Amino acid sequence: MLKKILRMLTQRVVITALFILIQAVLLFGIIWKLNNYFVYFYAASILLSVLLTLGIINSKSNPAYKIAWLIPILLLPVFGGMFYLVFGSSRTGRYIRKKMRTVGQEMREEVQKLSDHSGIDQMEADAVNQSRYITRWAYSPPYRNTWTEYLPMGEVKFERMVQELKKAKHFIFMEYFIIEEGKMWNTIRDILCQKVKEGVDVRLIYDDMGCIMTLPNGYNKKLEKMGIKCAVFNPFVPVLSSKFNTRDHRKICVIDGNVGFTGGVNLADEYINAYEKHGHWKDTAILLRGEAVFSLTAMFLSMWDYLTGTREDYSNYLPTETVPDAKGFVQPFADNPLDDEAVGETVYMNIINKAKRYVYITTPYLIIDNEMCTALCTAAKSGVDVRIITPHVPDKWYVHAVTRAYYQVLVEAGVRIFEYTPGFIHAKTFVADDEYAVVGTINMDYRSLYLHFECGAWMYQTSSVLDVRDDFFKTQQISQEITREQCRNVSFPVRLGRSVLRVFAPLM
Repeated sequence: MLKKILRMLTQRVVITALFILIQAVLLFGIIWKLNNYFVYFYAASILLSVLLTLGIINSKSNPAYKIAWLIPILLLPVFGGMFYLVFGSSRTGRYIRKKMRTVGQEMREEVQKLSDHSGIDQMEADAVNQSRYITRWAYSPPYRNTWTEYLPMGEVKFERMVQELKKAKHFIFMEYFIIEEGKMWNTIRDILCQKVKEGVDVRLIYDDMGCIMTLPNGYNKKLEKMGIKCAVFNPFVPVLSSKFNTRDHRKICVIDGNVGFTGGVNLADEYINAYEKHGHWKDTAILLRGEAVFSLTAMFLSMWDYLTGTREDYSNYLPTETVPDAKGFVQPFADNPLDDEAVGETVYMNIINKAKRYVYITTPYLIIDNEMCTALCTAAKSGVDVRIITPHVPDKWYVHAVTRAYYQVLVEAGVRIFEYTPGFIHAKTFVADDEYAVVGTINMDYRSLYLHFECGAWMYQTSSVLDVRDDFFKTQQISQEITREQCRNVSFPVRLGRSVLRVFAPLM
């Protein structure tokens, strides 16, 4: 028993929480000491709050994000302004933007060397416009000679990834938000170690905040000793700072430049239902084979260069295989929170706004801004069949409460909402009109749409589009539809609590 308590107390997350608590106490202590100069301190706080309010109003941030910060600043001028400077300020963001700009430009130049010869410009205008937007603002062109395979469960992705990793001859690049030792990661790690012995260049990036509960401090050094080159995004230090709002939420695996994976599946056992967490875990991924994999390779290398300070020659990692008879077009894209362009949200909005018959969506979180809510409602009111599947068993109760806060306005507009009754659905998919689909890492919440590094694969007229649609129908059959009566019969205390949480949703 004593050993268990000691082990728990020495876990990184406990030590981190302790240090942060000490800093918070010191901060409040300093403020308390300044009570002797309360008049001057209060006047300075009011001035700071006014200046911050003006700055936030005139910033490029999402309006809902502005409101979420303006309320505490105006209601609590003494503390609100300081909290914003610590957690909401973009000072560190400006430094990171400056550092990232060169690397982003490098990725843009290298990827766009593969000028668009896909022929998509001969297709219908909606597809051309969407593709053109992704090319210009996510620096990723469309590709034709690429085969896609939709993977409807985490277990399927794990099986296919193991098969492909074992075939690696030259390099393996992996970038994941969460890694946790267990059946899934240990199996993959053992393959990576074997590949290192065979002379394969193996590299791994993981997000330290994403892994704070799952990996010990210094885990990257352990992997380096195994021969796995490792870089950590935003190494966590127990200091109050807004820089940890930005996270690397991507899930990328590239093998020899010819095979690539992305989607919602992290490298932990709940994603393959090796153990039960929040009921049955439903997730999805996409496998690419051919030319389009190069965009995933470039995403990884740009992040690797940023984290390690190196500069790779991208031409060493070009695909050597094509699939000339592959159907349709594939366009992997990255979303960078530091370029002030919400690529993921715009791609989603374009699909909703241009849909003619239907839009089917799966997302673990439905925490949307006014523009997205209006787009969904307008599409449904216009006769488009709009359906959304969310979890029935939440991973975070407060986030799920905000998700449910949006149900009534959407349902009353004609949007059909279903909750995945077996458990938690972590899949992030869009499919529309049997023509378009997106499978990736981008949730429908503020963090994913505005604060995180994300990625996805936009597909047009590939066979996988219909696979995404068919999987949606199968998932819907074991999900519970939310009715207008259910939305209207929510008790006043619950409705009030959801309303309060909804205001602060952008900060969750």
